[in-house]
Amino acid sequence: MTSLKRIVMNSSRVSYFTLAAYVDSGLLRYLFFMLVLSLYLLILCANVLLIVVICMNRSLHEPMYVFLCSLFVNELYGSTGLFPLLLVQILSDVHTVPDVFCFLQNFLLYSYGGAEYLNLAVMSYDRYLAICCPLQYNTQMTVNRIAILISVTWFCPLLLCLVMTSLSNSLQLCGTIIEKVYCDNFSIVKLACSDTTVNNIYGLFVSSFSIFCPLILIFYSYIKILKICLSGSKGTRQKAVSTCAPHLASLINFSCGACFEIMQSRFNMKTLPNVLRIFLSLYWLTCQPLLNPLVYGLTLSKMRIICKSLVFAEM
Repeated sequence: MTSLKRIVMNSSRVSYFTLAAYVDSGLLRYLFFMLVLSLYLLILCANVLLIVVICMNRSLHEPMYVFLCSLFVNELYGSTGLFPLLLVQILSDVHTVPDVFCFLQNFLLYSYGGAEYLNLAVMSYDRYLAICCPLQYNTQMTVNRIAILISVTWFCPLLLCLVMTSLSNSLQLCGTIIEKVYCDNFSIVKLACSDTTVNNIYGLFVSSFSIFCPLILIFYSYIKILKICLSGSKGTRQKAVSTCAPHLASLINFSCGACFEIMQSRFNMKTLPNVLRIFLSLYWLTCQPLLNPLVYGLTLSKMRIICKSLVFAEM
């Protein structure tokens, strides 16, 4: 019994984690590095461009575009939580991460996911007011309400994930190997040799609040919008389709990516090829930040016209 306690005490504080999903790719690592770096730069340029376009053009200072700006900022936030460490690990021979950086990445990525769903929920609520209550829209969607909605969108995920990361950091760990290319909370909790009941209960609470609550609001908003479209004029239907289609595409894409991630965390996926497992684990963190600026930049006419004028003006 004494020896067991000594082992637990010695294993309670790890100084690093090993990301075991990386494979030795030889000289191909430089090709992978350039491809991932190019993807990261493309995500940065696309999102920064649209943020600047929205901020610099007074015609886009409307609630819908303000919420879009918040969404693009979140894409930059999530990408920065993933790509710098990913690029370092691709070139590294030893895939170890100091515990501080691992817990920091864990916090950044999970808070990104929570903020993404809340951003999408707020945008669906904005579309519901604009389409279903057009006469009351300006009185309902005031500057103060916009500020409150954006504050909630960012503050809640940050607070919830700060507590979650603190709980994981306080665990006694008996291992250091994470079977992924980045640090995630569930993998860290699985390494614990102490009681994880509190972590599991809190994890379920965070998942419910971050995923199901926004989805309920989104479904409610779209049921109302659908009713108006079915009973409204052709102009109303066209307006709904033009503004809701990119939002639905973004929601479906991110939900699929989140589903892949949850399945990988909860079920044994070792029967799948390693490359496929890496792709599925990175999907929600790479496709969404790239898809959103492309979809919204191309489908929303105001933004498309301004972006075209900027590009051709430079040429």
